[in-house]
Amino acid sequence: MVRTILALACAATLFASDEIEVSIAARAIEPGELVVLTVKTPPDLQRVRVRVFDRDVPVFRDADRSWRALIGIDLDVEPGDHVITVDAQAGKLALHATHELAVLPHKFATRTLNVDESYVNPPAEVQTRIARDAADLQHVWQSSAPERLWTGAFVRPVPGRSVSRFGTRSVFNGQLRNPHNGGDFMSPAGTPIEAPNAGRVALARDLYFSGNTVVIDHGLSMFSTLAHMSQIDVREGEMVKAGQVVGRVGATGRVTGPHLHWAVRVGGARVDPLSVLAVLGGQ
Repeated sequence: MVRTILALACAATLFASDEIEVSIAARAIEPGELVVLTVKTPPDLQRVRVRVFDRDVPVFRDADRSWRALIGIDLDVEPGDHVITVDAQAGKLALHATHELAVLPHKFATRTLNVDESYVNPPAEVQTRIARDAADLQHVWQSSAPERLWTGAFVRPVPGRSVSRFGTRSVFNGQLRNPHNGGDFMSPAGTPIEAPNAGRVALARDLYFSGNTVVIDHGLSMFSTLAHMSQIDVREGEMVKAGQVVGRVGATGRVTGPHLHWAVRVGGARVDPLSVLAVLGGQ
């Protein structure tokens, strides 16, 4: 269930009647969750700035007097009160509002998996490739389109249900590794994988750990990563629509069997794709 929280703030510098109305919608306010912030302003405002977690959050106009921002609460965000600041400008008119985002703690489970040892302690001859993969991904995260590319609701890339919990601490062959930063959706090998929403294919290639991988830039620093494909059906730079087939389910990279790994990043934050479906699409 999506929780909607309303906060009204008035801080006009010119007119006491001018106000900013701030509302947020989220499945939960915890690490790994997506928060949709809506800002309603007086007419004719030309700029809205949103800041939280010591960084600016991209903002887009939703309607004549409505703006939105997607806030990802990363896995590493500490529980507690975090302040969202909203500043709006129209000529000499300046408005300011704050909203307290109370992030609750979340205890993530641990999972134990056995995989090919070369994916736990990779041999020396693949270290250069692994470093190159990481550099390519870092470049992608820093090269998002400055405008919103997605439209409408986000959709499941495959029909199958998620069988892994986002944020689970993974133990591969007895060794602790990074948290699971996406959802694993069980589907037979060869099942078509659909784009969760519109965007530009920022990466489409074989990566060491995630196998055949497609990264879709939805714009405004929001990305979907679709991994472990048996084949890739799109090219880098191609524009895709929601529901367009981008590849097929497979078992490439570090896996225990055929499935789709879907991960979402919002402004650099790792968020649960099921949270995205809860607040921006249908389950």
